[in-house]
Amino acid sequence: MTLDDLSRTTGEWLRGVGQMSDVVLSSRIRLARNLSDRPFLTTASSSDRTEIYRAVADAITSTSAGQDGILIDVDEADVLDREILVERHLVSRQHAGGEGSRGVSVSADETRALMINEEDHLRIQALRSGLELDALWEDINQVDDTLAERLNFAFDRQWGYLTACPTNVGTGIRVSVMLHLPALKMTKEIERVARAARDMRLAVRGMHGEGTDVVGDLYQLSNQTTLGKSEREVIESFSQVIVPKVVEYERAARESLSQSTPERLDDQIWRAYGVLSNARSISSDETQAMLSPLRMGIHLGRFDRFDIATLNELFLHTQPAHLQRIAGKSLEDEQRDVVRAEFLRERLAETS
Repeated sequence: MTLDDLSRTTGEWLRGVGQMSDVVLSSRIRLARNLSDRPFLTTASSSDRTEIYRAVADAITSTSAGQDGILIDVDEADVLDREILVERHLVSRQHAGGEGSRGVSVSADETRALMINEEDHLRIQALRSGLELDALWEDINQVDDTLAERLNFAFDRQWGYLTACPTNVGTGIRVSVMLHLPALKMTKEIERVARAARDMRLAVRGMHGEGTDVVGDLYQLSNQTTLGKSEREVIESFSQVIVPKVVEYERAARESLSQSTPERLDDQIWRAYGVLSNARSISSDETQAMLSPLRMGIHLGRFDRFDIATLNELFLHTQPAHLQRIAGKSLEDEQRDVVRAEFLRERLAETS
């Protein structure tokens, strides 16, 4: 398996299956770990980083944690490959744009990505489509236990796992869900939901996490602290309380729009389809914005030109790095916008 093989598929987080997948695009659990006998990366030398990379990579590739996947040397990868990893949610932007020895082990089905030398020595990530936090926890907990047999993680009896960022100290767990909330945006209820989330000490961010804007009505919701709560408590609060409540609000807003202003809703859906079908130049952000009402329209049964699988393919393959991989060459911004519009017109013509 190679990165080229991965880039030809849609990706695990966009399969469009799983619980509450009409609103929840994906679920992710991430664990932060550091080696007890090595300095944190903030003070590590270049040689330290190399030794950490080798130790962690060896533990991954020699155990079941990395048996079915590929180990990618991010430091040696070209810019386009790094961006493809970001667009597929397999590494963070910080990891892709960092310096020094670092890498990622990706499972064949993209449900696991183990980042080496990101902010911590090791970030274990499990990712699935829909709301599947319990299954993710079983998977990531097994990987953590497997690697703990080979690596001595920094742990304190009082404080728990020691991490580079104080907000991760404790269990080191970060739970996040990607939510599609177009109806709450249209009914101007999204700020109220965002305020309620912040009051619960949850982070509300854009699709690619910290520091990114919300595009295409996609919101990433995650816990901000881990100290004082068990992994199970964090997961249960998300899967049983927080996410179902937000999904309930979004579904109610969609139903309200369908009942009270169906013409307005249909107009937005079909205008978006018209733009995507006829544009001669279109940016990535505008493409995502236009795909958002179509995604909602498909789930509401108000749009039937293509299905969710096709929409998700369009969503991912029109991202800058994937688009250039398809084109087979590097493209400037304006060139990408033209090629993207051509790709969309051709692909949508096939579905008519």
